[in-house]
Amino acid sequence: MSRARPRKARRSRYRVSYRLTRSVPAAIVAVFLVGVIIAATLTYKRLDDFVTATTGHHINPVGEVVQAVDPQPGTLAYKLKHGQRVNVLLLGRGGYENDAPYLTDSIMAVSIDPTTDRVMLMSVPRDLVVHMNLQSDPNRTWTSKINAAYEVPYTNIICCVAKQYTGANGGGFAAEHEVGKVTGLTFDRYIAVDFVAFRDMVDALGGVDVCLSTNLDDESYPDYYNGYKPIHFKAGCQQLNGEQALEIARSRHADEPQQASDFGRAKRQQDIMVAIKQKATTVNGFAKAPALLNALQKYINTDMTLTDMKAIYDWGKNIPDSSIIHVALTAPSGSADGNLLDSYNCGLGPYVSQLCADDQSYTMIHKYVASIFIDPHTLGEKAPVQFANGTNNFYDLDSRVTSMFDPTGLQLNDPVAHRPSNQTIILDYSGGKFPLTAKYLQAFFGGTVVTATPTSPAPARGQQTYGLVVILGHDFALRWLGE
Repeated sequence: MSRARPRKARRSRYRVSYRLTRSVPAAIVAVFLVGVIIAATLTYKRLDDFVTATTGHHINPVGEVVQAVDPQPGTLAYKLKHGQRVNVLLLGRGGYENDAPYLTDSIMAVSIDPTTDRVMLMSVPRDLVVHMNLQSDPNRTWTSKINAAYEVPYTNIICCVAKQYTGANGGGFAAEHEVGKVTGLTFDRYIAVDFVAFRDMVDALGGVDVCLSTNLDDESYPDYYNGYKPIHFKAGCQQLNGEQALEIARSRHADEPQQASDFGRAKRQQDIMVAIKQKATTVNGFAKAPALLNALQKYINTDMTLTDMKAIYDWGKNIPDSSIIHVALTAPSGSADGNLLDSYNCGLGPYVSQLCADDQSYTMIHKYVASIFIDPHTLGEKAPVQFANGTNNFYDLDSRVTSMFDPTGLQLNDPVAHRPSNQTIILDYSGGKFPLTAKYLQAFFGGTVVTATPTSPAPARGQQTYGLVVILGHDFALRWLGE
């Protein structure tokens, strides 16, 4: 229990939803799908050149038609058609203009649940420390930040890389392995986008319009000469060129707390992606298709086929924004609640910025990711839920759990402190009115469901006496920490 942090005031759950802005489902595969859709209006030769450059394979016209009509088991089209979950890893890397071109500055795990027509978009911080096992000897591990997984096949940073992580797709497969180890997801495909493609595409579109909720001032933005330069953007709506859009998307050290947080950075990136899609799908955007393809073709790597791309687009184009669940693995900070990570020295030395999973086995993260798509019938109960901290010394566990479940659709009240409890208890003040929600909470947190009244057992200060209250006990705190 040594890694618990002092309690801090928690922002309202509604602020979290605001920080993690909604995006359109067609932006699931970010810049790449936009280019493919536009490419479909061009000649077969041009489209074949594009697909070959980005995937390493020529188009097979007959095979593509057959797959579209009768997709084979294991393909994304088949899985989406038959209600099977599809997982795609999105990576944004620096490219040749950076001193570390293969480090992935942005890592997003996308999970599609076709049975409920929902999408999870999970941001994984680049500073998360993992013990990678990417070498031919399965017993050897290499401790590093997770953003280094993609670069392993392309550099001599470690020796004896396992065969499955070599070749053109080696970086993507290595990143899939490590992000999958943390999240518990098995990825079907990956897409890696160079920052140059991002910048050049915005310029090819003639710029994009983006709105900032606050000023963004970053005195430590990396330049192209292994140094730093200041960047300054005012609050409000403005047109950005490619370099400006990249600066807003990448900034990590803003003076403004709202912009410096992981949530703020994710919001800016999502806003820019939406702006790109809106601009690219206009009449003027289609007229600039050749320039867009030139920007994309050189700087994207993926193991997707054209059929994969079309299947995801066709599935997601009519899904409403409310069907996207935005989550992020974060640590508590001065500007936002954290959840399953913390900041301490977990292998890289005392003077290195690093984030560490509280549960080093990742069991708690796996359970969270697997439980993110709550059954719509359960959500339909609209049960008022509150988390109360019944641990002795894990002072912010209630805030972390509330922050973690904010995006899921549960109706959450602000967390409260409670009397110490060895065991987790779910107090039911509804007389059994919310059976599905109570069952879901019991499955995730354990413990027993206890019928309660407004006076018995005696409520804690600020605790609700209606709906369902989960008193997080010492037993759950131990599972949270993997102990």
